[in-house]
Amino acid sequence: MDLRGRGAYGAVYRARDVTGTRIVALKLALHARDERFAREAELLSRIHHPAVPRLRASGDWQPAKGPPHPYLAMDWVEGTPLYDWAREHGPTSRQVMVLLARLARALEATHAAGGLHRDVKGHNVLVREEDGQAFLIDFGSSHYVGAATQTSSPFPPGTPAYRSPEAWRFVAGDAAAPYAPGQADDVFALGVTAFRVISGRYPPSTHPEVAESRFWHAEGAQAPSPRDSNGHCCLALSALVSRMLAPGLHARGTARELAEAMERAVAQAGPEADVPLRVGGAPRSRAAAQWNGRSIPRRARRRRWPWVAIVGLGGPLVLSLGWGARAGASVTMAPGPTVVAEEATDGGTVAVGDSVFSAPVATAQTPSAWSTIALDLPPRPFPGQTRPDASGRCPRKVHIPIHGGCWVKLAVDPKDCAEDGYVYKGDCYLPAFPSARPATSSPAHCPVHH
Repeated sequence: MDLRGRGAYGAVYRARDVTGTRIVALKLALHARDERFAREAELLSRIHHPAVPRLRASGDWQPAKGPPHPYLAMDWVEGTPLYDWAREHGPTSRQVMVLLARLARALEATHAAGGLHRDVKGHNVLVREEDGQAFLIDFGSSHYVGAATQTSSPFPPGTPAYRSPEAWRFVAGDAAAPYAPGQADDVFALGVTAFRVISGRYPPSTHPEVAESRFWHAEGAQAPSPRDSNGHCCLALSALVSRMLAPGLHARGTARELAEAMERAVAQAGPEADVPLRVGGAPRSRAAAQWNGRSIPRRARRRRWPWVAIVGLGGPLVLSLGWGARAGASVTMAPGPTVVAEEATDGGTVAVGDSVFSAPVATAQTPSAWSTIALDLPPRPFPGQTRPDASGRCPRKVHIPIHGGCWVKLAVDPKDCAEDGYVYKGDCYLPAFPSARPATSSPAHCPVHH
């Protein structure tokens, strides 16, 4: 048995198929009858694009005792997370445009299927070792038109550093309903991803309470230019990334329009597009100097192991995980190197979408489908979360102050903690937010809920 990664709601195992000739990876739900897996499987079954690992099988694994646990099986992609790849390979502007065009095409296919990824970021992009092709992975936070709403928090699953300006404006307004992201949110997140690849840092924060958010929320706001942070970035790439980061969602264009623009830029760009980006050099302008504090520190090189999207199995699945195997074929767990746990560094938060590939765990920890694998309570409050007063008390008696925020303790077993719940000292909590006033108007967003 070889546990290769673990997220909030699923675990990935490195295993072999029943013939013993092919190494596979299985994404197994840690909670019985987890509906997220069915939603992810449904959307993936609709997407047919070479940059999205293909769903090969899905179903339920029945342990010797207890209810069934869903699993997914998808094509194997052995590669490197995008930001690590960019640091190690030092790509040119042309290479980045080729990569971004492919990812935009993946989003185009997702949107054409009526879906949204909702967690586009560097750690959800793998660059295949053998040919440098990019793959958009981890659809655990995704949604599609007609899917049931599964959360009640102001924001759907996602990573805060990649949220669009309109998302923050919506939540800061009078709307009582949760924010409903659209295709423009995926495009913006791809722009944030591209900006970090080029500059080694995030663009200015979009959070209204952060001073640098004036770049987004001021009248006549202009998107930041990655060329200001890295003068080796060619003009065409810089302009297209700024387009994806446009404060106004309609100015960003669709994923298809951006893919076409990237492909034209690749064909038309001159020698300046073939200069290595050399990420990490001195900033080029005063504007870039203001963002120096947001630079992403270079991490110590960790021991490498195959970063994979889920591998496909052609037929029924029966696992042997130490609780007793069912009769029939079984999956043999292949031995592998011990992986040292590391802090998630992509936006400071691991999203609900099971970012297991960016949060490996030590194989010394024995997995169990009955153990609680819920999100740990974060070390600081969420934006907009109710906070204690100067005396340390929260405004309502049912609120409990923890880590500078107010929380509501749920009277449930931790293993039954809700999708948007957080575990702290063995109990399940939900973040407390101020009561919203009734909405006075309807937002002009794509009617997709979470």
